[in-house]
Amino acid sequence: MRALSKSKLMAYRQCPKRLWLEIHRPALRDDSDATHAGFAVGHSVGDIARRIYDPKSKGTLIEPFADGIDAACERTTQLLASSHPIFEAGYSAAGALAFSDVLLPKRKAGQRVWRMVEVKSSTSVKPYHRDDAAIQAFVAKMSGVALESVALAHIDSSWTYPGQEDYSGLLKEEDLSAEVFARTADVAAWIAGAHAVARKKIEPAMATGQHCNDPYGCGFIDHCRSAEPQATYPVAWLPRVQTSALKTFIAEGGVTELAEVPDTLLNATQLRVKSHTIAGTTYFDAGGAAADLQEHKLPAIFLDFETISFAVPIWAGTRPYQQIPFQFSAHRLGRTGKIAHHAFLDLSGRDPSRAFAEALIGACGERGPIFVYNAGFENARIRELAERFPRVRRALLAITARVVDLLPVAQRNYYHPEQQGSWSIKKVLPSIAPDLSYAALGGIQHGGMAMEAFMEAISPQTSAARKEAIERELLDYCALDTMAMVRLWAFFSGRNFH
Repeated sequence: MRALSKSKLMAYRQCPKRLWLEIHRPALRDDSDATHAGFAVGHSVGDIARRIYDPKSKGTLIEPFADGIDAACERTTQLLASSHPIFEAGYSAAGALAFSDVLLPKRKAGQRVWRMVEVKSSTSVKPYHRDDAAIQAFVAKMSGVALESVALAHIDSSWTYPGQEDYSGLLKEEDLSAEVFARTADVAAWIAGAHAVARKKIEPAMATGQHCNDPYGCGFIDHCRSAEPQATYPVAWLPRVQTSALKTFIAEGGVTELAEVPDTLLNATQLRVKSHTIAGTTYFDAGGAAADLQEHKLPAIFLDFETISFAVPIWAGTRPYQQIPFQFSAHRLGRTGKIAHHAFLDLSGRDPSRAFAEALIGACGERGPIFVYNAGFENARIRELAERFPRVRRALLAITARVVDLLPVAQRNYYHPEQQGSWSIKKVLPSIAPDLSYAALGGIQHGGMAMEAFMEAISPQTSAARKEAIERELLDYCALDTMAMVRLWAFFSGRNFH
């Protein structure tokens, strides 16, 4: 019987069809950029965990991908006779295979026992982490490891990095010993069920649904969707499906089309999306939009940020996953329609926060509205900067007092069928200002790409020429975001400034 890895068993827990495809049709898998980014984050947290749990560097890291599974398990057996930490210890037993992140030796009643720590890059313990730990503990114990306890270590998002490579407070542990040791029968049943699926000659029948992204995004989703009838107007375009009645109707009825959803289950915004999408018509309350903007007089600033976050902070004074702004674009629109542009971008590799804050204060001036799209994001970043830099706190908070959000103006007053239920600026812009195109940029076209470009630019391995090219691409991308807001403002206010 071929041993199934923990990742295969977790795939089975999510969807039996996913497990079957991973075994029999792995070439069909196409993981998203977000999935790959998640892998990279996990590796960075794992590297730091080894430093935290083995400060004297006496432990051994097993590398199953380099050495092979059998060799890794054999090496683990040998190291279990030692008294030093083991990282990526491997075990194979009862039809399953697992590798634990951290295995720490202890003495109990004169005997050597082991403490297992599973390290996760999340900021809390998730339900699927408990399944994960239960599998790890089961396989380790079945292979003969004297396992005394199991903990899950996750990132403490409240911790602030003090600098000097001191990451001792990054991880917070939760003991799961009693829970995972009590789930032996559960894990044995999962293994048996997974093997039954693996032996099937034909892939299991399983419709796509919410499970395709819970708890992980599935790389086979395009394959699975290709075999299903394609909805003309997918019910997934309904925004903010929150009421239990609507959720139940969609899930239990297998509803795929907007037309199948009764109007009585929809709120006003959802009904607008449904009716105008199906009819192919545009909704625009020009009077309402103009009234929303009437009190905000020119001159005005149109502002957008780009940020970066690290699971493992690299700059002192920052927290895990804190959004650190490294760039802004600010278009200033005067009373006569004259437009001026200010930009800030720091690719030095140093913490850009203080320079960003000072440049932002200078670009925004002291008077006039500051238009953003989704004010919660920019305001939160400005408040974080104010907290970190008390000397400019008052000036930064004065900026937040002037912020005007264009997103609710768009949501209340405009909808085009091509938005597909979304009011992101990239969905709204094409129908209002088709001459402004993110696709035409050629380089960076969305926030995720901006983050990746920033990381590449600050890497010591990046050439000067490549860094200059990235700088141009970032400046062009962020400038388009704020010019897009200028055009949306002009459209909604009934003015013409382009």
